[in-house]
Amino acid sequence: MNNRIALWTIIKKEVYRFLRIWPQTLLPPAITTALYFLIFGKLIGSRIGTISGATYMDYIVPGIILMSVISHSYSNVVSSFYSTKFQRNIEELIVAPVPNWVILAGYATGGICRGLLVGIVVALISMLFADLTVLNPLITVGVAIMTATLFSLAGFINAMLAESFDDISIIPNFVLTPLSYLGGVFYSVDMLSDFWQTAILGNPIMYMINAFRYGMIGVTDIDVQFALLMTAGVVVGLIMVCLVLLHKGVGIKN
Repeated sequence: MNNRIALWTIIKKEVYRFLRIWPQTLLPPAITTALYFLIFGKLIGSRIGTISGATYMDYIVPGIILMSVISHSYSNVVSSFYSTKFQRNIEELIVAPVPNWVILAGYATGGICRGLLVGIVVALISMLFADLTVLNPLITVGVAIMTATLFSLAGFINAMLAESFDDISIIPNFVLTPLSYLGGVFYSVDMLSDFWQTAILGNPIMYMINAFRYGMIGVTDIDVQFALLMTAGVVVGLIMVCLVLLHKGVGIKN
């Protein structure tokens, strides 16, 4: 019972935190998405035509939705947990009889909620520009949840290892953003040269975007089952890493 109360308390704190400042957390993605669809979908897409039998607008919608889920689930956890460290509030959790898995689950759930909520907002905006379809709801929702979970956990690791506010901006700016744009959001893997078709296989975001796109419009460049298994495997691996870091107190008990 105590663990349940502690978990629910952390989740409520995390969710209320980003909902209180919704003009900063939910409104910017809507504006950015509208610009993506207007510039890439309407202006450029009309010249490109179709990709794998889908219109260019329909092709980029899943990638843009998932890209928003990735960035906001990550940023929510990394900023929140590092702020807790910086303000020394983390000491209250350390001395309290709260298991490490409760701390991890609470912060990760907050990131998942924000990522999925932003994804819903982006999906609603996309309906103004394209006919939004979901051919396989199970795969679509499953990939969205696993992706939000994966990057919430990654944000947690970044926050634990970070020693300054500069450290929590390095990964999003120099890793997540390039990987997202190079993950097949705006193009098909088949458009690349042989070298880059091989190189892009090392980008994990490419697998998530293609699996999500398959769930929505039935188009993919890779094997969906492999993409789902790989994503689930990475999630399990990150959970173990987070729990080990918490157990050792890395970045907390220094």
